[in-house]
Amino acid sequence: MNRRIDEAVAARAYELWEQAGKPEGRDEDFWRLAEQELLNEDNSSPRRTPDTL
Repeated sequence: MNRRIDEAVAARAYELWEQAGKPEGRDEDFWRLAEQELLNEDNSSPRRTPDTL
């Protein structure tokens, strides 16, 4: 992944982790959840065109 995407995923994963009460040992779970949220957000973007796939 590029640096901008990694930073966005890290920021969202941290938010999710905080919201869940900062549980220990679940960093990968929150990282994957954040990645999926950002991918879903990108896929539903009205600015997206077939050329950007």
